[in-house]
Amino acid sequence: MCGWNGNGWMWNSGYGGGWGWVGWVVTAAVLVLVFAALITAAVFVARNVIGGHRGPGSGRGGGAEDVLAERFARGEIDEDEYRQRMTLLHEHR
Repeated sequence: MCGWNGNGWMWNSGYGGGWGWVGWVVTAAVLVLVFAALITAAVFVARNVIGGHRGPGSGRGGGAEDVLAERFARGEIDEDEYRQRMTLLHEHR
């Protein structure tokens, strides 16, 4: 008989044993992890390599100048104080 029953089908209707689904679940989990890693790598490259890092301390002149410009834009300091502080920052560089 070699695994065939009388009507021409294999045992368990030709679907294998009861644990065959484990392989499919593991394969699906691995594929999800691979795609997640690829997406994470693509986002990392897009943010840090292609677009450049634009965090504090980068850009025009540094973090202190950016904070000073923001305070001036919000009206927390006037133009004279802004210019005085910018001069001090440039002198102590």
